[in-house]
Amino acid sequence: MTDLLADDALPSTLTRARFDRLDGLVTTAVDDRTRRAVTEVFTGETAATVTECEPADVEYAVERAAAAQERWAERSIDERTAVVKRLHDIVLDRQDELLDLAQLESGKSRAHAFEEVLDVALTSRYYGYRAPDMLATERRDAAVPVLSSKAEVVHHPVGVVGVIAPWNYPITLAISDALPALLAGNAVVLKPAETTPYTALALVELLREAGIPHDLVQVVTGDGGELGPALVDSVDYISFTGSTATGREVAAAAGRNLVDCSLELGGKNSVVVLDDADLDDAVEGAVGACFTNAGQLCIGTERIFVDESLYDEFLSRFVAAVSDLSLGPGYEYGVDVGSLASGDQLETVEEHVADARERGATVHVGGDHRRDLGPYFFEPTVVTGLPDDARAACEETFGPVVSVAPVAGEREAIERTNDTDYGLNASVWTTNRDRGRAVAREIDCGTVTINGGYLETWAAIDAPMGGRKDSGLGRRHGKEGLMRYTESQTIAARNYPVTPPIGVQSEWYARALTASLRLWRKVPFLR
Repeated sequence: MTDLLADDALPSTLTRARFDRLDGLVTTAVDDRTRRAVTEVFTGETAATVTECEPADVEYAVERAAAAQERWAERSIDERTAVVKRLHDIVLDRQDELLDLAQLESGKSRAHAFEEVLDVALTSRYYGYRAPDMLATERRDAAVPVLSSKAEVVHHPVGVVGVIAPWNYPITLAISDALPALLAGNAVVLKPAETTPYTALALVELLREAGIPHDLVQVVTGDGGELGPALVDSVDYISFTGSTATGREVAAAAGRNLVDCSLELGGKNSVVVLDDADLDDAVEGAVGACFTNAGQLCIGTERIFVDESLYDEFLSRFVAAVSDLSLGPGYEYGVDVGSLASGDQLETVEEHVADARERGATVHVGGDHRRDLGPYFFEPTVVTGLPDDARAACEETFGPVVSVAPVAGEREAIERTNDTDYGLNASVWTTNRDRGRAVAREIDCGTVTINGGYLETWAAIDAPMGGRKDSGLGRRHGKEGLMRYTESQTIAARNYPVTPPIGVQSEWYARALTASLRLWRKVPFLR
């Protein structure tokens, strides 16, 4: 194993003893597992090692979680929400360590890591206060007024939920999907990305500090290709965030097992700048939409379509704004854009930019790997003249690269925005919000923001968020994000018989019921 970075080379919150204590939270069936290196992305050096789980550990974790789930489901909803409300405060109080870990494992800037802390706090607050009403037994109308009582719908937990989290948002996506699952009465087995295990483990430690039963949330760390199938085959529901290719495999396995799943997958998202847009706002918003987390954001923007009447002015201002972005490492606030997360991401970005250049596209700013800053830094890059068959035009780059193109009006903008297999997120810029809403309704995406990049829709936690087409299935956030983790049961009781009374011919009964149905449709309170 490569030599580890010295403690004094890392933030003061990240000591060797701290890593060892967090590693103790990994679930294993036996003690003698091998270990995997965890890299500090800014330098590419090994910061720590973590337990490498095997499929047998997944099965053991699910068994332990299932036993804890039965006791947890018996607790009142008020007891469960109290834990999540406490987590809200703990995460805000202990954010420095979470930010340090997220930056170490993902390479993002501190400001972008802080967005994740905000998301966990907002999610905790929302579901902590709203879950009781969402999970309450519902009264429903019965089929036959008066004769049968009203039905009721009861919401039960599905059991053990598997959460497979990606590396790009290691705070948010390790815990925010787990919270509604826990509030619904489920247990969770969390499989974080191979490169970001310690951020997830720190969050689970904070959950335990908030009062979650120790066995209720299990963590298995290691290779996704090995552990993922074992997890999907063992749990009662799977929540997956990641690539479309892997999402298809998860969905297929879930289908074979007849368990439900929710999948947030890839995107090829667009910013649309209409002819009446405020260019100052549009340029500022587009910069954030394109280069947050170095472009490694599933709802981030990789394509900008600008009305031809504003194109030259927008491009000039946008290139200037991107040129002013600061790029670099550091565990303090002040850097605009951090590193790519790995050599694999860097390779994809370099290939897409090289392909664009070979096909005649113009790189206006950026376009280079910055080895002087660290192993995986790549400059924020703006290209024009990108052919439709270029890799950066039709594949997800997932890096700090965006193309800008003119369009002849909103119709072409809508058509080009929809001309992709993906359908996750888009944004529309206009000074006429009614016009913006009309355009948004024609865009085949699960979320569309008017005069914003992605934060406005992502932070609207009361509203569902998810993708269309190859961008996924299901929704997180809102009531939908909680109820996906439940099974609905209908219970109805009979007041009086609704079948033909003894001695009454079926024909006469059918005629009488037909007449009643005609009457009921005409009486408002019986409809």
